[in-house]
Amino acid sequence: MSEQHRGGEGVPTGVRVAAAWSWRLLVIGAVVYALLRLMGLLEVLVVPVLVALLVVALIKPVADALTRAYVPRGLASLLTLVAVLALIVGLFTLVGTQLVNGFPQLQRQAIAGLGEVERWLNGPPLHLTTTQLNQYLQSAQNSFTGGKSQLLSGALAATATAGHVLTALFLTLFATYFFLAQGHLIWDWLVLLFPRPARGPVDEAARRGWVTLTAFVRASVIVASTDALGIGLGALALGVPLALPLGVLVLLSAFIPIVGALISGSVAVLIALVSNGPLSALLMLAVVVVVQQLESHVLQPFLLGRAVSVHPLAVILAIGAGALIAGIVGALFAVPLVAVANTVVASLAGHGRTVDEQDQTSPMAGAKPAPVDESSNAPA
Repeated sequence: MSEQHRGGEGVPTGVRVAAAWSWRLLVIGAVVYALLRLMGLLEVLVVPVLVALLVVALIKPVADALTRAYVPRGLASLLTLVAVLALIVGLFTLVGTQLVNGFPQLQRQAIAGLGEVERWLNGPPLHLTTTQLNQYLQSAQNSFTGGKSQLLSGALAATATAGHVLTALFLTLFATYFFLAQGHLIWDWLVLLFPRPARGPVDEAARRGWVTLTAFVRASVIVASTDALGIGLGALALGVPLALPLGVLVLLSAFIPIVGALISGSVAVLIALVSNGPLSALLMLAVVVVVQQLESHVLQPFLLGRAVSVHPLAVILAIGAGALIAGIVGALFAVPLVAVANTVVASLAGHGRTVDEQDQTSPMAGAKPAPVDESSNAPA
């Protein structure tokens, strides 16, 4: 045996490389796990901040426009936030009114539709027995007829977490305002927490990540609005009840890529089935498929392009992992986090694309950040 294969020095090169990669990956995994556990413990603080970042990425141009019109930045941020709140409150008030007015009609149609389904299953060609069908249909009818009591009990149970909801709402509004008004100062301070050699690369990577997040949020809003408009108008044309609430459901669920569209489309088809029958359900299904194809093959490639390019398999895996880790909140934030992380890592690795001049702004505010004074730990 040659001298180089004796003792510890005889370990093959491949094994040494694999061991080096393994312990580094274990350290990275442990750090990621610890961060996820910490974020889980601080969920009531972390989620509002993440929501605020998504909101700022969407409404920042409004505050910037007001600032260019010589409105002070603080006042411009406040006016933008108030306008968004008014829009959201008005939308949900309209949806709530539609639900209250349309629920009794949908309840009656659903019971009649279930009875019709029972007659079809009893007839040719299936000739199914009615014992189990009656049990299932009775259970379904009870769920519809008891819908109001179930909603009431659910509302009473939800009061236990009302304090957390109000706290999260307040923190979201608070963070959104200060991200709009003083985001560049906050970011300068955060950059100064890094070692001096890392400040430049971190700042550049974060700016590119912010461009990715902004493109993703704005494109998602356009895609979701198009889905909601298409499916809502389709439901209205087919005489499906609760067309407006259906449109809002599509709008909200479309922010969860792929999975959200599937769920909201299924709900629309189900309501069409129990209210208007199988023909209306088939037509509603056709509307949903056409809208989804338009979204998948036209809108998303055109609006997102290569800026937030994430493979569909990565999207599905990210949504699944996010749902397993943090439920619906994790599914909502999984894709934007993966998209931003992809951009940031590529930038830090030296493979990122050059950011256009119009994107050389602070990640959270309209004005370009003041020069960072590296001799101190405070914003310049």
